[in-house]
Amino acid sequence: MAGDLDQIGKRAREAITAQGNRVVISAVVIWEVAIKRSLGKLDAPSDVLEQLERAGVDQLPITARHADHVGTLPLHHRDPFDRLLIAQAEIENLALVTADGESSSYGIETVW
Repeated sequence: MAGDLDQIGKRAREAITAQGNRVVISAVVIWEVAIKRSLGKLDAPSDVLEQLERAGVDQLPITARHADHVGTLPLHHRDPFDRLLIAQAEIENLALVTADGESSSYGIETVW
């Protein structure tokens, strides 16, 4: 998976690899990857979750609190996956690694 880091921005790459930073992958990301891979819209390894687990990445489940919080967000963004990631970032006080500029309009920390 180290080669995959070449596809993200320099700041995000530095944040992910920095000593002491906790890297968390949301179940939302795994869900979206699985859907897009099955539709042929994404070339991702079938064992992406196992690769992340071997790399020691923490997993963030989707909770009812996360789902409920989506309904309180302004409609800056309509993508349901992104809205759930934004809700998780707000509730869990996490920075969101994203190239999507609209996500920062929610007042969360974004890194790319």
